[in-house]
Amino acid sequence: MKAKEYLQQIKQFDTVIKQKEREINELKAMSTSLGCADYSRERVQTSHSNEAPFVTPTNQLIDLEKEIQREKAILVGKKHKIISQIQGLKNSKYVEILYMRYVDFSTYEKIAAELSYSVRYIYIIHRQALHSFEKMYLDLFDAK
Repeated sequence: MKAKEYLQQIKQFDTVIKQKEREINELKAMSTSLGCADYSRERVQTSHSNEAPFVTPTNQLIDLEKEIQREKAILVGKKHKIISQIQGLKNSKYVEILYMRYVDFSTYEKIAAELSYSVRYIYIIHRQALHSFEKMYLDLFDAK
């Protein structure tokens, strides 16, 4: 794992959490909607299940909400650790650029506009910042 992949963990966790939150919204809609009866077909006697049709989505919803809470806790811990590591760099430009890129999820163009630099210069400083990050936290990247 390189520094860039390591720093991108925040975005990956954030994306997974957002996807699961969308899934929760779908399950909520499923659990609150009622199906309509189709009386145009033949009537067939069926055995009744112990569970109402909305119980399964509701159970899935509860499990997914618990899973999201666990993942949010992991994200908060990872995010705090990575922010502390970024802030441990000696060069303030490196800190600012890495923070904007990997914590705020800003594009290179947005970073360049905010800092009044060219995009090309941001690419150069970003590469240097990653190299400095790797050197400072070499033990994170040596074993992998």
